Amino acid sequence: MTQISILGCGWLGLPLAKAVLKEGFQVKGSTTSAEKLATLEENGIQSFLLALDSNTVPDAFADFLTASETLIIAIPPKLRGKNKDYSDAHNNSFVKKIENLVPYIQKSTIQNVLFISSTAVYGEANDVIDEKTIPVPVTESGKQLLEIEQLLLANTHFKTTVLRFGGLIGEDRNPARFLAGKENVANPDAPINLIDLEDCIGIILKILATDTWNTTLNAVTPFHPSREVYYTEKAVAEKLIPPSFNHENPSTGKTILSDYLIEKLNYTFTKNPL
Repeated sequence: MTQISILGCGWLGLPLAKAVLKEGFQVKGSTTSAEKLATLEENGIQSFLLALDSNTVPDAFADFLTASETLIIAIPPKLRGKNKDYSDAHNNSFVKKIENLVPYIQKSTIQNVLFISSTAVYGEANDVIDEKTIPVPVTESGKQLLEIEQLLLANTHFKTTVLRFGGLIGEDRNPARFLAGKENVANPDAPINLIDLEDCIGIILKILATDTWNTTLNAVTPFHPSREVYYTEKAVAEKLIPPSFNHENPSTGKTILSDYLIEKLNYTFTKNPL
């Protein structure tokens, strides 16, 4: 039986941990909430309270990795909110938080790292995007995600796969509510690039089952109607007020392809965002 450590048992990490357990793996999982430790244990997940810091590494991190073959990093950068101008981006550096962990990963039993990234690394490209497209991030989180991708992929002590998810939906992330009732919304003709939680988990399980390492994969449902069509239909279906869109300016937006993932993993997406 193989053991996996999941750093970040949140919106994605907890249901992922449950799914991995069903596949016969042993699972160690981390949370930043003491109240959530019991939830992890109740689900058969060996729990660890780990809050990452830019300057130090949690004492329990080495134990969190012990005897695991694969580490899944499933924590968001959290670079928005109180420091929207990113004036505190250095002290709140997601790059530094992950960089601090690398020596511990190198000394551990970890052979494979799966880093959950985002299509935000592609920035504001107005084009069709695949994995050969050179990322040009414009947000602070996109910039730091790309730097971490490069940091992990360059390390020869373990194999890394980077998984770039599109907009996450499912569970308590109902796309009908994203833009419902909003007015003068920009980019009505821009394509959507979303992925459901169920497919997020299905893709990760497929990566584990096929030992697909040392690669980068875009993970977006191959379904790209315009923002106006999609969010209007979702709002109407949920009996919400549809958004109104601004057609005065030309729409811009990228279409992110998952063709390489579909071929590489022989994966079939199961959830259509509609």
